[in-house]
Amino acid sequence: MPEIKVEIGGRNFEVACQEGEEHFLHSAAKMLDDEASVLASQIGRIPESRMLLMAGLMLADKTAGFQDKLREAEERVTELQAQLNQLKAAPAAEAERIEVEVPVMPEGLTEAMAELAAQSEALAEAVEARAASEG
Repeated sequence: MPEIKVEIGGRNFEVACQEGEEHFLHSAAKMLDDEASVLASQIGRIPESRMLLMAGLMLADKTAGFQDKLREAEERVTELQAQLNQLKAAPAAEAERIEVEVPVMPEGLTEAMAELAAQSEALAEAVEARAASEG
């Protein structure tokens, strides 16, 4: 079982841990040391047991806050998963076919074009007749 030296609040401690857990122990000691440093800067030198107790309580308070946020996030995920499951289970909306007649040519254009064609033919006949009578 490895013995690890850690520094918390300016004081050195030897702590045993399981093989392979050294990294976790160093991380935990660093968090505790950060809190102890805050205490030391605010209060000054305090007894070791009190410093460790206060630093531990400060970390526990932060942890409780994170647990509350995690619980809220898990509840929200559960709600969203239920909504997603409802949407997946709902029958698919049936496609609605809408038919609209869209005229290719504006209304009345056919009649206007027929009238123009008739007038053009009449003019052409008149021009041909005049050309024939003059010539």
